[in-house]
Amino acid sequence: MNTKQWYEKLFENYGQKYDKECFTQGTIGECDFIETELSFNKALKILDVGCGTGRHAIELAKRGYNVTGFDLSKAQIEKAREKAQVENLNIDFRVLDARNLPFEKEFDVAIMLCEGAFPLMETDEMNYEILKNVSRALKAKAKFIFTTLNGLFPIRHSINDFHAADQNTEGAQYISETFDLMTFRDYNITTFTDDDGKEHSIECNERYYIPSEITWLLKSLKFSKIDILGAKLGAFSRSDKLNTEDYEMLVIGER
Repeated sequence: MNTKQWYEKLFENYGQKYDKECFTQGTIGECDFIETELSFNKALKILDVGCGTGRHAIELAKRGYNVTGFDLSKAQIEKAREKAQVENLNIDFRVLDARNLPFEKEFDVAIMLCEGAFPLMETDEMNYEILKNVSRALKAKAKFIFTTLNGLFPIRHSINDFHAADQNTEGAQYISETFDLMTFRDYNITTFTDDDGKEHSIECNERYYIPSEITWLLKSLKFSKIDILGAKLGAFSRSDKLNTEDYEMLVIGER
């Protein structure tokens, strides 16, 4: 019997609480940026990778875009479907593993925001499988917009100080125990209360990436133009150059 990974345990029963987290409050501004990147072309097919409760997919569908969203968590997808139904939106939400997707050359755009799937996997190879599968799902001319953890940040700053300043009392609490400079993985304890009021404490690890790694990974997947920017919650901008103060980086790959 397979042991569930931390990211499976965390999202088993966390749909309502997830939508209240401080890091999920930037949806409108982030979708404004996505629309600008797509030149407001509503003919484009969008794939939302690790869509969670569907906040970006739903907002984009409200604006007239054709969106397919998927997540590994059945509970998150059920919540996304409920929210879409309330809004009378027809969105194709599916339970899928980003490391093994059924799509090939179907989408014009992929978005993968707020660490949707990547970079949560337990090995670098698994993280790369996500990028490969998303790349395969995209058409020959396509755009890939995603955020990931900025490896430049923990070199200069405390991850614990960042989370302490950013957390609300109701959301998940993160305590970083070790940041491994050899692997750029942060090992932490996450404590949270699920939608039924039950408390959990799980051991997690997340992979931080430096810009040159992301550039190399995307080049290996035939993305010819790669821009890496700072990712400000709800305020993505091409003028926001990445630096060591940014906890996340915003990546835009084009081919």
